[in-house]
Amino acid sequence: MANQLMYHEFMQIPPVTRAYVTSCVLTTLAVQLDIVTPYQLYFNPELIFKNFQIWRLVTNFCYFGPIGFSFLFNMLFTYRYCRFLEEGSFRGKTADFFFMLLFGGLMLILIGFFVNTIFLGNALTIMYVYVWGRRNPSIRMNFFGLMNFQAPYLPWVLCGFSLLLGGSTTVDLMGIAVGHVYYYLEDVFPKQQGGFRILKTPRFIEWLFESRDPTEDENILHEERPGGFDWDGREQ
Repeated sequence: MANQLMYHEFMQIPPVTRAYVTSCVLTTLAVQLDIVTPYQLYFNPELIFKNFQIWRLVTNFCYFGPIGFSFLFNMLFTYRYCRFLEEGSFRGKTADFFFMLLFGGLMLILIGFFVNTIFLGNALTIMYVYVWGRRNPSIRMNFFGLMNFQAPYLPWVLCGFSLLLGGSTTVDLMGIAVGHVYYYLEDVFPKQQGGFRILKTPRFIEWLFESRDPTEDENILHEERPGGFDWDGREQ
């Protein structure tokens, strides 16, 4: 009974979010069990194009480090905002959501050729957090009870938090830049005079994803809701 309930809850997660988060968890478990090593997963253009290790184009987005607090925090963050987007502004548009992640991944890979970074999963997370924040400007957030801010500032708060902890902000800034490019091309430019939609989802991607009835899921996480997420675990 418990297994059936867990399976039911798992299948309630929208498909792209479910596939991506599951891939991240399984990749991390494979590293923990010594089935693979991070050296076989990281982004390395020379190994990709000279040794044809094409899988690195995907696996570098799926590894967030060894299991620990940082990994759990990243997975919670990835799951939460990926799901918010897929069940919010992309509700019933699974193919478009997948194309957004594909676009973001390709842009980050292109930047990765010129920036010394080996894992791009955090940058991809910041990218869709940026898009979510810009599409939900009225939602108020709380940073561990220390400060309040509007949702569009969340990526910048995370960037500042990384800086305070002595970490590099390169990955955060990459995600913000790519997120802004997507937001401008998809949400701003088409609405301007003479504008048009540039990022059209290819038909073969639409064919891969069957359209879903937006009314079929009753227990759904809505984006347009009052309040925000208090990072000590409470909704405000």
